[in-house]
Amino acid sequence: MDNFIYQIPTKVIFGKDTESLAGKEIKSLGASRVLLHYGGQSAKSSGLIDNVSASLKEAGLFHIELCGVLPNPRLSKVEEGVKLCRENSIDFILAVGGGSVIDSAKAISLGAAGDCPVWDFYERKQIPKKGIMHGAIPTIAAAGSETSNSAVITNEDGWIKKGLTTELNRPKFAIMNPKLTYSVPAYHTACGITDIMMHTMDRYFSHTKDTDFTDRVSEALLQSVIQAGKIVMKNPTDYAARADLMWAGSISHNGLTGLGKVTDFAPHQLEHELSGKYDVAHGAGLAAIWGHWARYVYKENIMKFAQFAQRVFNVSMNFENPEATALEGIERTENYFRSIGMPVNLKELGIDPSPEDYHDMAEKCTYFGKRTIGGFQVLEYKDIKAIYQAARANAQ
Repeated sequence: MDNFIYQIPTKVIFGKDTESLAGKEIKSLGASRVLLHYGGQSAKSSGLIDNVSASLKEAGLFHIELCGVLPNPRLSKVEEGVKLCRENSIDFILAVGGGSVIDSAKAISLGAAGDCPVWDFYERKQIPKKGIMHGAIPTIAAAGSETSNSAVITNEDGWIKKGLTTELNRPKFAIMNPKLTYSVPAYHTACGITDIMMHTMDRYFSHTKDTDFTDRVSEALLQSVIQAGKIVMKNPTDYAARADLMWAGSISHNGLTGLGKVTDFAPHQLEHELSGKYDVAHGAGLAAIWGHWARYVYKENIMKFAQFAQRVFNVSMNFENPEATALEGIERTENYFRSIGMPVNLKELGIDPSPEDYHDMAEKCTYFGKRTIGGFQVLEYKDIKAIYQAARANAQ
């Protein structure tokens, strides 16, 4: 196990009707002027935004609203938020919604506090030094952005999707009410389940030795998510299963499941180009690409994939042919994705890239030759392109 520092400053307030505490929490932090940031009409029509607004008013806080965040959050909306924050002397941003809303709020926080275009941070031209305080009320179990230090946005100029990791991205608090996820449609619930699993699996597949405890935390989380996912797909209002998914979403992406390891995250980076170019749902894109990445890299450490198969999906270890066990684990993962309505190739995802598209995505994924991706196996342009092509060629 490698050395690590682990600190999660985000306060978690978990349970039924906890969104009513938002105003009190913000006031306790010394803030008084709030940007209430959310997505579409569902948050409004459900009464959630009115309830949160009432909490802010009760605490004596000024607030303005900025809605309209789209999946794969756009830079233009972030820039709109930065302008509002500066014009209204905002000192707290409250995100109400899914990972896209929370990531958008994080980017607004950095942009409003900075003295350069916010995209410069994502281009690594500038390093953010400060941000406006922000908090989150997630309405879907998925990205885990409510306790993570990362945020991903999409620049419409070229449809380039990039992430930024900084401790400034950690929300001050996360108010998590599993009941708010009851109304999430089945497809988006499944996308969220996939994202939770992938945040864990991208940390799990590592060559770092002596990480048994961290591995077993990941394995337990994955088994819990797999089981809870089956339940909520049949019964969307099962509170216990929704609660398991919501808490697992945060744990999967707050760093715990990768402690002491060199992590990978190549599947996420591969998917960013799919959703950046085709605007597909992030979780669906992950499900469509993961198996093809796995079959491309598993021989780097067959026993790690065999361990995954055995411990997560209860595959019997074939000691004479551990490769067969490893491949069975990959297949069972894809079968689970399919069982909850997720695609496992680009055809099922609903896209059909051209040869030029494969080149374009691979080029963008390498930042036009400036980086490689992956820790389990280092991937360069030719590898990335081959995985995209395999994801299409293997469509059935």
